[in-house]
Amino acid sequence: MKLFVFDHCPFCIKAMMVAGLKKVDVELVYLQNHDVEARVEKVGANLVPILETPDGSYMAESLDIAAYFDNVDGQPIVAAGRQSDRISSWMEVAGYFGSHLIYPRWMMINLPEFQIEEANAWFIKNKSAMIGMTFDEAFANSEEYLAKLNVELFKLDWLVPPSQRHNQLTYDDVNLFPFLRNYTVIKGLRYPGHVRQYLDEMSVLTGIALYDSVAV
Repeated sequence: MKLFVFDHCPFCIKAMMVAGLKKVDVELVYLQNHDVEARVEKVGANLVPILETPDGSYMAESLDIAAYFDNVDGQPIVAAGRQSDRISSWMEVAGYFGSHLIYPRWMMINLPEFQIEEANAWFIKNKSAMIGMTFDEAFANSEEYLAKLNVELFKLDWLVPPSQRHNQLTYDDVNLFPFLRNYTVIKGLRYPGHVRQYLDEMSVLTGIALYDSVAV
């Protein structure tokens, strides 16, 4: 099996973390960010992740792929989530500050989906329009966004590290961890102890590396 992904894409991480948790034998193929044609020719839309299954067919939609990996051995272990509304509400606020912080930083570290100039230019054009400012402007305002995201992190008082629930992962984790993991590219975030523990334990369980060592 092949899984076509971007390393920075939280939807890709949703699929990748379940594959890692279940030790699924899948080859990760990193597409270039601007290569829309490569995605459209497989699933008819500009989507990632994309799974090429053993029969040669393609599957899109991150949660469908995550469920496929969880069921690949007939013994699913990821439990249903119970915090979807809480996660959505938190992401609505935190995601605004987070996007202004992480988008410029993806251009400052070495990611496999940004290996040619066209990929960088495509990302900068689209994401600058999304946040309504240039990456230079967003980065210059890092201190403001950082302070506000730090406040939001302290609102995750309901988050429970895996070790405190017998390492039982749920779809709440699948939906939240990828975004928290991406925030580790931001230097200066102040994680409450249990949130930092959550990140570290989830990284070990799923095999998804954090960005602490290259944080900007």
